[in-house]
Amino acid sequence: MIITILYYLLTGYIAFLIIWNLLKSKKWQEEILYIIILLPFLLRLFRLK
Repeated sequence: MIITILYYLLTGYIAFLIIWNLLKSKKWQEEILYIIILLPFLLRLFRLK
């Protein structure tokens, strides 16, 4: 149970960092890359994958 909670906290933290970089990005190529990277983290966070 504790490991599962830590896993989701870590996944949420990494997703937050990716979103933070996405919002600070100025180039559209980097924004698309961040969105592609973000998708698996959001799916894990919402327990869809």
